[in-house]
Amino acid sequence: MKKLQYSLGVTFVIFFICCQQQKKDFSGAKPINSNDFFAAFSPINLPLTIADTNINSFSDTTSIGLKAMEQFIPDSSVIPYSFNKKAVVHPVGSIQKAKEKYLLANFTIKNNTHLVVYVFNENNQFRAAKELLTMKNNDGYFHNVYINKEPTFLISREKYGSDKKLMYTRNGWIYNSGNTFMIAMSDGNENTLKNNTIINPIDTLPQKNKFSGNYVKNNKNFIAIRDGKTSKLYHFFIHFENNDNCTGELKGTLKMIGEEKGIYKEIGEPCGIEFIFKNHEVTFKENGKCGNKRGIQCYFDDTYPLQKKHKPAKKKYS
Repeated sequence: MKKLQYSLGVTFVIFFICCQQQKKDFSGAKPINSNDFFAAFSPINLPLTIADTNINSFSDTTSIGLKAMEQFIPDSSVIPYSFNKKAVVHPVGSIQKAKEKYLLANFTIKNNTHLVVYVFNENNQFRAAKELLTMKNNDGYFHNVYINKEPTFLISREKYGSDKKLMYTRNGWIYNSGNTFMIAMSDGNENTLKNNTIINPIDTLPQKNKFSGNYVKNNKNFIAIRDGKTSKLYHFFIHFENNDNCTGELKGTLKMIGEEKGIYKEIGEPCGIEFIFKNHEVTFKENGKCGNKRGIQCYFDDTYPLQKKHKPAKKKYS
């Protein structure tokens, strides 16, 4: 009898705890505790690809009211989805970094779902927002977003043209210290008018270590190498364009594993690059699946010479 009473007691406690958890009100009718709000977004395992055809399968069952969202996010970032008061918000998940937290949510309005990412700082203060994907585009393209551990949000669209050739556009978006999202890489074969100006995002970083510098084939094929936290670590930025109008671009950190050899490989990231520094040149070769960083008909595989650094002219004194 005592065992039965104990069992019933444990069952009651578990049931009571579950009920308490289920009673959390995310409608926004009452103020929400920030810990409860952020806890509604479970950690996401990266890398992750979400397509417009399966966007709803990533939604959590929890519903969050627009008024609840507005307690943590300014109206200006919620308004595009709140004009329809019947909009339903579901958490997709969270990405936790050292200085930022990314919350992904699905807004469903009249059978159309929008995937949005919100960025908060370490004090849970809102900083930026961006729409990543929409379920119904009605443009004949297949749309998806690939998220790596950095995280970079690679937004892609592709379709086969009348000549049965794949047409695609890919833009890699990152959050920067200016509290906004910016394009870190862009690739595609739909627009033949390329912008001749290529922005090197690490250009201003120091280049005092042994292999730091610019390795240049021409103005559209180069690698920038900059000092990392130690003499064994280097930041790099690769951009190339080959004769087949195929473009590749990658930013990351490589680690030296020998006197002349370095590798780029992040946990959970399928792309890997091997670097060999020799005779004032760098040879880089793809060692993994880097399809989301380049066109489908080209690879990270070439050799670039080190560009001589320009020394400032000596001042003449009269």
